[in-house]
Amino acid sequence: MTLTDHAERLRALPFRTILSIRAATKPLSAAGWTVDLSRHYLDTDATAALFALAERHDLKGALASLFDGEKVNTSEDRAALHWALRAAHPETEEAQQVRQSVLAAETLAQEIAWATRKGASGERFDTIVHIGIGGSDFGPRLIADAFEDKRRDDIDLRYCANLDPLDLDLALSGLDPARTFVVGVSKSFGTEETLYNLGRARDWVRAGVGKDWAKHFALVTANPARATDWLDGAEGLLLDLPESIGGRFSIWSAGSLACSIALQSDVMEDFRAGAEAMDKHVERADIADNLAIRLALLDYWNASVLGFGARALLAYSRRLRLLPAYLQQLEMESNGKSVRPDGHAVSEATAPLLWGGEGTIGQHSYHQWLHQSPSMVPAEFIIAPGATDELDGVTGLTAHALAQAEVLANGRSLADVQADEPHLPLEIAAQKVHAGGRPSTIMHAPRLTPYRLGSLIALFEHRTYLAGKLWGLNSFDQWGVERGKTMAGKLKPALRGERQVSDAITAKLIAQIRS
Repeated sequence: MTLTDHAERLRALPFRTILSIRAATKPLSAAGWTVDLSRHYLDTDATAALFALAERHDLKGALASLFDGEKVNTSEDRAALHWALRAAHPETEEAQQVRQSVLAAETLAQEIAWATRKGASGERFDTIVHIGIGGSDFGPRLIADAFEDKRRDDIDLRYCANLDPLDLDLALSGLDPARTFVVGVSKSFGTEETLYNLGRARDWVRAGVGKDWAKHFALVTANPARATDWLDGAEGLLLDLPESIGGRFSIWSAGSLACSIALQSDVMEDFRAGAEAMDKHVERADIADNLAIRLALLDYWNASVLGFGARALLAYSRRLRLLPAYLQQLEMESNGKSVRPDGHAVSEATAPLLWGGEGTIGQHSYHQWLHQSPSMVPAEFIIAPGATDELDGVTGLTAHALAQAEVLANGRSLADVQADEPHLPLEIAAQKVHAGGRPSTIMHAPRLTPYRLGSLIALFEHRTYLAGKLWGLNSFDQWGVERGKTMAGKLKPALRGERQVSDAITAKLIAQIRS
């Protein structure tokens, strides 16, 4: 039987029938996380067919290629060595150089945190302003928000990413340039938004401290020549962002320098240790027990075989409220593609729309749509409380997550409504019916720690890479993003009235905006 045959067979069964069989399904676990896949349109035969798919696509071999440093990024003819950033003892020379870039950043972070490195006027730094966008912003912002309660008491941390001038205005509001340290992150050192904000920050610092303004900057890049030109003869700090590290995989790199400065010293150490633990699991575990392989197979099954075009990520953890935005870039920029590296179109749906938010807050907005909309969207619940000393809150948080998953799966029939509320008019009772049949995954940990956040993100990285292999994609390039940047560069002169554009609607809009 083909995967499509298995899907048609299972979709013809009541979901409750499938779940009655899968109730005994054993959970998977690794690096501080337990994952339950019971509530999906799967059974033993369909799962075996997915395992055979993993064998045909040699997912274990793909992992070996990644960890052996082979050139898995075929578009740019380079390895993808983000895993080496968190490897305690990398074996190859190239991986060791990648790891060294992190150690250099950590040394600088401690110098600033402990005031052995000071500003132009001899004052210690009490505020770090991080400037970047995309992968150079989402990751550090996620870590800092997740562990805000672990920030050093004497250091503030602010972020700027948007080209809207207000973003930097707010980031610098109320600050003293003499005590402000700016971290600029751009792999190419050609990103328009980052260079614009860095340039304005440079003017602000220079006006406040004078000729030694560069003491207030660290530039993280793979293009030191451009960064040196930007410094214009000043002696600034340059940190390496290796070419083999993609922006959306750079959370482990010197690009997270701001977090290393502003957070307690063990946060980033534990964060990377958790990721390394997940790396070891993913590299060594067989297909049946491998969290990353199983989740990648599930992504393929739900998106390409069952045709679910979206997935909801529901993080029941205050610390994970920015995780959906972070994973949107990781998954959709990596696998939101329809052409393979050989130039041929794919034959099936690839990465689904990923969206979501923070539980239980989302229950008061979009959960209504999840439960009763005609659209069916698989949900992924991540239960990991940020604090466990308030038992009632943790119990309530967990109960809500489990209840949402149960109702999505089992629904509520008209007979159930009428039995519970026999005096309801039929038209009201009908509106209380839940169709059910909506699959979900439960990922849970007793508490969200830096270690577990690190292992979770590493898991999603490997899942994304392996799903890309199943779809025949290169998960490490992003041509669609680059085209939009090129077009924006062409339109700026038109907005200044210096040239015409060929697209009639764009020309009309520019005329409206200029007027």
